[in-house]
Amino acid sequence: MTDRAPRIVSVMTTQSHGGAEYANVDLLDALAGRGWQTTLLTNMPELTDGTRVQARWIDLGPKLSRRDAVRVVAGFPRWTRRLRHALREEHARAPIDVTLLHFKKEQLMTPLLRRAVPGRVVWAEWGPLPMPMRRPPIRQLYAGAAAAADHVLAVSDDTAASIVEAGVPPERVSVLPPVVSADLAFDAAGRARMRTEWGATEATFVIGCVSRLSAGKRIDVLIDAVAQMDGDVRLVIAGSGENDAALRRQAAPLGDRVRFMPTVRGRVSEVLSAFDVQVFAPQPQEGMPRSLMLGMLMGLSVLATGPEGAAGLLDAAAVAHPAHDPAAVAALLARHRADPSLCRREGDALKTMANERFDPGRITAEAERVLLGRAR
Repeated sequence: MTDRAPRIVSVMTTQSHGGAEYANVDLLDALAGRGWQTTLLTNMPELTDGTRVQARWIDLGPKLSRRDAVRVVAGFPRWTRRLRHALREEHARAPIDVTLLHFKKEQLMTPLLRRAVPGRVVWAEWGPLPMPMRRPPIRQLYAGAAAAADHVLAVSDDTAASIVEAGVPPERVSVLPPVVSADLAFDAAGRARMRTEWGATEATFVIGCVSRLSAGKRIDVLIDAVAQMDGDVRLVIAGSGENDAALRRQAAPLGDRVRFMPTVRGRVSEVLSAFDVQVFAPQPQEGMPRSLMLGMLMGLSVLATGPEGAAGLLDAAAVAHPAHDPAAVAALLARHRADPSLCRREGDALKTMANERFDPGRITAEAERVLLGRAR
């Protein structure tokens, strides 16, 4: 590579805005701040709004899932050709040093892309691999495609362990937490503004949940828990996803006690400042949840409906037991509602931990080293 600025092209097509999508854009934007040329090939170019990342449109069909498996198999050759053509066009515009692939369908294309993809091919895994991908015959398919990639970025230790279990050599896997580029600071005016918008006073106990609204996330448990609470309580659910309509139907009997908003992007400090606590509602496979990191960095007391993704970050007393039990979650919330000083103490401790572990400058520098294949 010459003295020119390195260039990365990240490929991420999706059906909703979630932690992985925003974490990817935050990484690209942080690299742009270090002089990289950054491009995102996506079907949701609005993900890059307000950043230094250039977005280009591409449609590669749905993500690989049981529901869409037949459609993905049928369209796989066509979408592979489309991505190969797009990468060739990008390389003609400016040489590509790193191609970053995020989701399984695009990763499985890697052996068919290699002749069209100059430079290094790196995968990003945003959570532990599902168990079927660690067992034959899918294990062999995944490991075979991974052999055509240069490296794999794992968002957490558990994620890295699952990748190695699936047959990827450990020396080709690096753990890299997400970059959180939001400039988080308590916003008193924003707190007052948002709480007024939600019909909440300063005496209202406001529970926040920032999450992708997918079927696996246990936001349903949180809604059921709020239904068991008395008094002046508001639950604010911020996010989008395929389970949005089902969650709205579930919450409808609670009326104004549950509010929905599509995203906190661009107003993170304002929204999180208005929460009294934040609740993480994990799915069975969780990596390093960005929403949990945001709450910690903001200095909020963060609770969880279950332990997935929270291990090593939250104290056991902040996790509902039994896991994903509405009564247990309601009791946990009631304890924090009755003791504001507990919320402050927990929030201060989490902020200190997060500032030490998730320094964006250090994470970005490590990402740059791994992406370019540089030795320590």
